[in-house]
Amino acid sequence: MTTSPYRALVAVAGAALAALALSGCVPNAAAGAGGPETDGALAVSSDAQACTVSAATATSGTVVFDVANTGAEVTEFYLLAEDGLRIVGEVENIAPGASRTLTVVAQPGDYFTLCKPGMVGEGVGKTAFTVTGEAVEATGEDAEQKQQAVDLYAAFVKDQVEQLVPAIDEFTAAYAANDDDTARALFPQVRTHYERIEPVAESLGDLDPRIDYREVDAVAEGLDWTGFHRIEKDLWVPAEDALNADGETPAWQGWTPSTDDQRADFAAQLVADTAELSDYVHSDAFLTALDDQGVAGLSNGAIALLDEVATGKITGEEDWWSGTDLWDFAANVEGSKMAFDLVREFASAQGEDGAGLVEDIDAGYTRLTNALGAHGSLEEGFVGFTELTDEDRRELSDQLNALAEPLAQLTSTILE
Repeated sequence: MTTSPYRALVAVAGAALAALALSGCVPNAAAGAGGPETDGALAVSSDAQACTVSAATATSGTVVFDVANTGAEVTEFYLLAEDGLRIVGEVENIAPGASRTLTVVAQPGDYFTLCKPGMVGEGVGKTAFTVTGEAVEATGEDAEQKQQAVDLYAAFVKDQVEQLVPAIDEFTAAYAANDDDTARALFPQVRTHYERIEPVAESLGDLDPRIDYREVDAVAEGLDWTGFHRIEKDLWVPAEDALNADGETPAWQGWTPSTDDQRADFAAQLVADTAELSDYVHSDAFLTALDDQGVAGLSNGAIALLDEVATGKITGEEDWWSGTDLWDFAANVEGSKMAFDLVREFASAQGEDGAGLVEDIDAGYTRLTNALGAHGSLEEGFVGFTELTDEDRRELSDQLNALAEPLAQLTSTILE
C-alpha cells in the first residue's frame, strides 16, 4: 500500500546509501594495505558454493579485491557493512572465467564479504571481514563523494530486487498450489525486500498499485485489485463480521475467495510486475533518475520511508488481514536509517548545528528501533499487530513522531 505523497524518484534515494560513512571517495597512502598479496590486493574466488577471500582483515584506507569467477554463472562480489545489509562496495557482471577489481576506501570496523552467483538470491559465502587502523579523513571533490553515495544506493536497490525476485517466485508458487501454510509463513519475509525500497516502485506509474495497493485504495481509484494484499486476503480469510480497512465495508461484500485459476493469474501477475521492477532498477533510466536527484533525494528518501510507517504500518492498516505490519514497519525503518547513514557526513559538515542534528537523529533511530525490538525482529519474527496494546502502539507512535521532527530538517541542512 502506498498513499505517501513522495511518488517522485526523490523518495527512491531513500534506502541504501549508508555506506558513504564507511567508504568515502578518499585517496589514502595506505592503498593496497589489504592483505598478504604481493600486489597489495586481496584475491577473491567465486563459484556456485563459495566466496573465498585470501584474508579476513585489512588496514583502513584503500582496499583492493581482485575477484575471479571460477564458477559457471555470472557473479557479483559485495563488501557489506556490519549490519550485513548496507553495501560498502560491489562489483557485478563478472562472467565465468573472468576477473574484476573492486576498490573501496574502508574505515575501521566490521564488515562482511559475499558473492552472488547468478546475480539473484541472498548470495553465498557470507564471511566476516575486519578493517583495522585509524579513521581515514575524507578528501577530494565533494561532488565525487556525493556521486559515490548515489552509486551505492543504486547498488543496494539492485541487491534488494535481486533477492525479491526468487522470493516472489517461491511465495507465489506456494499460493498458486494452495499451500497456504507455506505462503503465509513467506508473506512477511518476502515483503521486507520490497518495503526497504518501496519508493522505487512508487516512481513507476501504476507499478506500485499493481504490486502493493490495499483493497480500499484500489476501490477508491477504480483499479483492478492485484498484488500482495489481494493474495493476503485469500491466505487470511476474513471472518464473517470483519470489515475492510475503511472500517465500514463488510469484508465479504463483493468478494469471494479466489478460484485455482484466479490464484494462478494473481501469482503470475505479481511475478511479472516484480520482473518489470527488476528490469527498471538494472536500467540506465534508473541510474539517470538517481543522478538527477542527487543527495537531496537520498535525504528526502529517508523521510519518505519513515512516512510509509506513519501512513499505514503504525495503524495496522497495511497488512489488514495478516496482521504482519511490524515486519513492514521494521523494513521501512531500516531503509530510512540506511539513507540517513549515507548522508550523515554531509549534515555533520554543516558546523555545530549539523552535528547536533545528526546526534538527535541517531538518538531517535535508536529509541524507535528499541521500541520496535520489544515486539520481535525480522530474523525471529514479530507479534501480530492485534497483539499490541494501546500503550504499545502509543509508544511506537511517540518514538516515530520524535524521530520525524529532526529528520524533517535533514535535507535543508545538507543543502546549506
